[in-house]
Amino acid sequence: MRNPHSFILLLLLISSCNDSYTPKPRGYFRIDLPVSEYRLFDTTFPYSFEYPTYAGIFPDLSKIAEPYWINIRFPKFKATLHISYKPVNGNLAGYINDAYTLVNKHIPKANAIIQREYIDKEKRVYGLEYDIQGADAASPYQFYLTDSSSKFVRGALYFDIVPNNDSLAPVIAFLKADIQRLISSFYWKQPGNYQNHQTKQP
Repeated sequence: MRNPHSFILLLLLISSCNDSYTPKPRGYFRIDLPVSEYRLFDTTFPYSFEYPTYAGIFPDLSKIAEPYWINIRFPKFKATLHISYKPVNGNLAGYINDAYTLVNKHIPKANAIIQREYIDKEKRVYGLEYDIQGADAASPYQFYLTDSSSKFVRGALYFDIVPNNDSLAPVIAFLKADIQRLISSFYWKQPGNYQNHQTKQP
């Protein structure tokens, strides 16, 4: 007589082979977000703002960099907010058009681009925020600010990794909130309060 235990084991193996495989839903790694605390960026630059303490500010050393261009780096998230500054001399419309063009370059990878107007009449800070939505969009958030007469600043957030904004969604939302804090605290320095020359060091 055959071993009954062997027969039962054989039945279990056959049953297991017939079970249909159900793939598990895609999971994303857990991201620990720091507490949002802020410090003031107030130097010899023509603008000032608050930024999170977990970030660092560095001069933009790229070949195309101009005076008062900086990079705000978020090392924990491998992300950088690139800030560029332009003096306005009758060419504000051109700077705004350039900002719009740079945002539109992300249209092929974006599901939607949501614009929000920003106005602070008391501090003379006016601008637009661009919320660029889409899993493969290289830059999920951009903005520009101006005093409408003499100064213009543009910001663009990029990650130093291949974009997968579905998995980065919590980080993107977290960084957007801190960048919006930067925008709401932003103000222009008076000409006598900053060095009007080729300064690049924050």
